[in-house]
Amino acid sequence: MSSRAVHKVVVLMGGPSAERDVSLSSGAECAAALRGEGYDVVELDAGRDLVEQLKAAAPDVVFNALHGPLGEDGCVQGLLEWLQIPYTHSGVMASSMAMDKERSKEIYRAAGLPVAASVLADRADVERDHVMKPPYVVKPYNEGSSVGIYIVNEGANTPPKLGADMPDTLMVEDYVQGRDLTVSVMGGQALAVTDIITDGWYDYDAKYKPGGSRHVIPAAIPQDITDACRDYALRAHHALGCRGVSRTDFRWDDARGLDGLILLETNTQPGMTPTSLTPEQAAHTGMSFGQLCAWLVEDASCNR
Repeated sequence: MSSRAVHKVVVLMGGPSAERDVSLSSGAECAAALRGEGYDVVELDAGRDLVEQLKAAAPDVVFNALHGPLGEDGCVQGLLEWLQIPYTHSGVMASSMAMDKERSKEIYRAAGLPVAASVLADRADVERDHVMKPPYVVKPYNEGSSVGIYIVNEGANTPPKLGADMPDTLMVEDYVQGRDLTVSVMGGQALAVTDIITDGWYDYDAKYKPGGSRHVIPAAIPQDITDACRDYALRAHHALGCRGVSRTDFRWDDARGLDGLILLETNTQPGMTPTSLTPEQAAHTGMSFGQLCAWLVEDASCNR
């Protein structure tokens, strides 16, 4: 960012997406941590009058703690570019590409990264008949936090009955069995590999409800899998053009060795509570939550 001293930080949080509650939690934690690091912090719940909110606050930097559509898909990043307010995390293009699961897969394939086979399908077709041989996963192609995940198990006779909140266009993806692994990238460095242990699928509740999952860091996995996870996460981060921090998620079928490692997606706005995966990995390297938040503020810029 510019050489001027940062005095006032707006933590942008909430917003209208399905991940609003997660964003409010992340934003409150980040605001408290930044105050502890000596910043003048204003918390803003992003509304339709966001331009007026930002002009009234007149921040030196925006800490983007939004999740989901509008906050994570390039929209608010474009607004901040227009207003020329330095901001954290990835810019317009990387945010847009990472949120669109099908387009990001095209980028991963071009970079030689392993992904699961998938198709985009109309909701009506998904509910009418199997558009892919089970087992498969149905999910929105542009949401995060495991919002709207349906697993169709092997041998299922009928397609899934989807909730009313599911969009008209869906991603149908081969189900990849195995363990959930994740790697955060910060400033061009892969921090660690975390093994996420749950009783079932790593869904919204497993991510955010107390006791929903257990994180093992560093993951107790073979060194070649650790090295591959870190390498793939770095390559995904750079291929998408990410900035600040990102987190790339994997599934690993340990019975297949390296061939069983599949890249699922890259999150440009990872959860930011002290017990979230990225802050846990930063802590593993010796960086406190406050130091992580401060690093993101100092890394902020336009033209990201």
